[in-house]
Amino acid sequence: MLEKYKINIEYSIKEAIEKMDENHGAALLIVDDNDYLLGLFTPGDMRKYILKNNDISKKITAGMNPSPITFETLEQAKKEQKNGNMVVYPIVNNKGKLVDALFRNKKDSEEEKISNVLEQVPLVIMAGGKGKRLYPYTKVLPKALIPIGDCTITERIINQFSRYGCNEVFFILNYKASMIKAYYNDIKKTYKTNYVEEDKFLGTGGGLALLKGEINSTFILSNCDILINDDLECIYLTHKKEKNKITVVCAMKNITVPYGVINATEDGSILKIQEKPEFSFLTNTGVYVIEPEILQEIPQNEYIDFPDIIKRQISEGNKVGIFPISEQSWMDMGQINNMNQMIKNFDIES
Repeated sequence: MLEKYKINIEYSIKEAIEKMDENHGAALLIVDDNDYLLGLFTPGDMRKYILKNNDISKKITAGMNPSPITFETLEQAKKEQKNGNMVVYPIVNNKGKLVDALFRNKKDSEEEKISNVLEQVPLVIMAGGKGKRLYPYTKVLPKALIPIGDCTITERIINQFSRYGCNEVFFILNYKASMIKAYYNDIKKTYKTNYVEEDKFLGTGGGLALLKGEINSTFILSNCDILINDDLECIYLTHKKEKNKITVVCAMKNITVPYGVINATEDGSILKIQEKPEFSFLTNTGVYVIEPEILQEIPQNEYIDFPDIIKRQISEGNKVGIFPISEQSWMDMGQINNMNQMIKNFDIES
């Protein structure tokens, strides 16, 4: 069992992140060929490294914690686990060789409550678009009601936030608004739903102006076609700790160019040929933590996408931060192939 959480010192950070994703975000134990513990790599270590330097091709030594807290016996680790908040409790012998590890208990059930940290934090779902990239499905249903298995995509989004205590949801509606309202008014739910409707399409940000006077606290905004499988408590607490006006949840994306890429001089001489180079970058997931005063700065009836609202805030000198997550922690349903992959990720039979 312990083997799947161990990686060799020769791993790259990219390989470590992929291994962490395979283990559903569990921390990794870095060992040498003889199983001596050399460090730890946790989701927190990943975020710290990406914020400082997003070159994930480097060795794991560049991003790991080389001085982790360790324990001599299983009993010591269990005792500390009862009161501690560490993600992993490594157990080593007197020579520093890894013999076992305890991991922080994770709740895997979609219904099981994790915390109440979002109890006073409304969730806003942008659900007014036509979803043209999902035609012909969205000719019949609004994108917010596309089923992923036995429930809609927006129910899955809400369920994730409910596990952290969120109990109030605002829908910004336009296309097929009556269908969405009828659906949510008919189902059993443990959260309150509110609806505001655009008179015209206002982009991914303009509809927020309709919430002036409705929301007076920090809130979370989500597109209606994505899922974030990460620590929502940590995302929210990081936003508050950093005193950001907006925090953008970003996923590390890895792209491999399927061709040889040629660098040449102005006279046409070849400098270098790279076969199938890989590029890594942070991309916007469509989930944001937002302070309520942002709403007051959005003009009524102005078409604007939320990235443009972010640009305005930056230009005005306000603090906009990011919270990096791994690529596999972000599922996007924006196109049909993405939707099919999301269904596959949930292990849902078609």
